[in-house]
Amino acid sequence: MREVDRKFKDHYGVTVRVIRWEPETRRVIYLREGYEHECFSPLDQFQRKFREVEGDHEH
Repeated sequence: MREVDRKFKDHYGVTVRVIRWEPETRRVIYLREGYEHECFSPLDQFQRKFREVEGDHEH
């Protein structure tokens, strides 16, 4: 498990904060604003539906 702190936008334009990467299960764990529980996504699905945001710029 690797702790991270990076921002991404989903395919709807909603920003999420990735907090963890689990290489063993290939899952990305992230937080949605206003939602109290952690969310997760398989890496391949996450890569299709999310784009990294640095400052105000998307990658």
